[in-house]
Amino acid sequence: MTELTSTLTCPECGAKSTAEMPTDACQFFYDCPACGAVLRPKPGDCCVWCSYGTVPCPPVQVGAGCCS
Repeated sequence: MTELTSTLTCPECGAKSTAEMPTDACQFFYDCPACGAVLRPKPGDCCVWCSYGTVPCPPVQVGAGCCS
């Protein structure tokens, strides 16, 4: 079963925000609601969820590799 909710932790301020991950697209950018920093994936990661989330993106969860 694919989990669609993840909590992102901002690397700039440490704020945590929980959101639903898209299932039909990668999310390359995320604006931190606390400090306004624009999060981008770390090198080698396909999206912000895989870099900063408590749960990787849906395609990675089901073994399909990175988002397409």
